Amino acid sequence: MRHGKKINHLGRTTSHRKAMLANMANSLIESKRITTTVAKAKALRKYVEPLITKSKTDTTHSRRTVFSYLQNKYAVTSLFGEIAEKVADRPGGYTRIIKLGNRLGDNADMCMIELVDYNEIYSRKEEVEKPKTRRSRRGGKKEDEVKAETKTAEVKADVIVEDVEVEDVVATTENTDDSEAENTEKPDEKSDDKE
Repeated sequence: MRHGKKINHLGRTTSHRKAMLANMANSLIESKRITTTVAKAKALRKYVEPLITKSKTDTTHSRRTVFSYLQNKYAVTSLFGEIAEKVADRPGGYTRIIKLGNRLGDNADMCMIELVDYNEIYSRKEEVEKPKTRRSRRGGKKEDEVKAETKTAEVKADVIVEDVEVEDVVATTENTDDSEAENTEKPDEKSDDKE
């Protein structure tokens, strides 16, 4: 029975597991998102989140403690500089695991683990308030729909105008090239006549 056994050994020795987690943590800190298996991602989350919490207090002791886990001074610098500023207000839960499906070779469950504050898709920066619209009593279109249709009509008209202008410019440049060629020939003819 496995009562109270919380550590997933991931089929590796202790030294191999620590080196692998440190390497994955460095990759996560530097690139903000990595793709791995679900088991490794869950182990990495337990490994890296205490380090991110430790980086909120920028002291020599906390830097040395984090460096003892990561063994990479560039990752430590970016963790204490860039990442600590973004996660300063967050009380925990710095990473997110998004499942991707199964790997083709061995059918392992794959996922993407990322730092929460670096994904613009899921973060709620400022929710734009939608203008309140009312339908007419007869079931007409909303004001927003009418405005959108007029904007698309204006854009289409601008595109048509630009196309016409481009064709006119091309035609005028061809005409000027021909007239310049004729102008260059005329002085030669005149010079021949004078001789």
